[in-house]
Amino acid sequence: MSSVRPMLEICVDNPAGLDAAVAGGADRIELCSALELGGLTPSAALLDRAVRIGCPTHMMIRPRAGGFVVEEDEALLMIDEIRMAVTRGAAGIVVGALGANGLDRERLARFREAARDATIVLHRAIDLVPDPVAAVREAAALGYDKILSSGGAPTAVEGMATLAAMVAAAGERLSIIAGSGVTPANVARLVAGTGVREVHGSASRRGSEPDPQTRRLGFATEPRRETDETIVAALRAAIAVGDNDGTVGSI
Repeated sequence: MSSVRPMLEICVDNPAGLDAAVAGGADRIELCSALELGGLTPSAALLDRAVRIGCPTHMMIRPRAGGFVVEEDEALLMIDEIRMAVTRGAAGIVVGALGANGLDRERLARFREAARDATIVLHRAIDLVPDPVAAVREAAALGYDKILSSGGAPTAVEGMATLAAMVAAAGERLSIIAGSGVTPANVARLVAGTGVREVHGSASRRGSEPDPQTRRLGFATEPRRETDETIVAALRAAIAVGDNDGTVGSI
C-alpha cells in the first residue's frame, strides 16, 4: 500500500472561518452554526457561500443543542434539511440519532435514504453509545460512509485505543474521522497510533471577551473560538511531516 496523506477537515460556523479554513489548506469543510454547542445546522446562505468557494463541504444537520435522542418531528425536520443541503450542492451531510441502547437505526436509515448519493457521516453521537466498535459495524450496514469520533473519550488522543479498534472494524467499508482536541502537536501521533485516514479539528483560537452588557443580558457567556488560518496550515504541515518521516505510515 502506498502512503497517503490523511485528509484534513476543518469545522467552521461563519464566513470568516470558512475563508480561513480554505486559505490554510483544509481539504474539506464541516459547516455548522454554534460550534460552542457542538455544532448545529447552519443557514442555507452560509452553505451557498461554501459551495461557491468550491471546497468540498459537509453540512451538519442538528436542529438543536442537547442530547441526540431525536423525536419524530425533529427527524422530519432533519430529513427536509438533508434534502435541502443536497439540492444546494453539499458534498455530504453529518447526522446522528440515538435510541435507548445505542444507535437509532430506524432514523439513521431514513437519513441515509434522504441523502441520496451524497456522502453521509455519523457524528460524535457514536461516542455516547456503550460499544462504539460494534456501532461502527451497524453504521456500515446502514450504508454510512464516514464516522466522526473521539473514541468515546473527551479527546481523540485519549480515545486512541478505541479509535484504532474502530478503524479495524470499519475496514474498507467506511472511514473513521478522528476529532476532538486535534492539534498540530498531536495530529501525526494520532494518525500513526490509530490508522485513521481523516482528521477533524476547529483549528481555532480564543476570540475577544464579550462586552459586559452582552454577557449581562445572556447573549454570550464565553469568548467565541475563531478559526485561525495559521493553525489550519500548521495542522496540514504536521500531517505532511508525519507522512514524510514515516510516523503516519501507509494507509
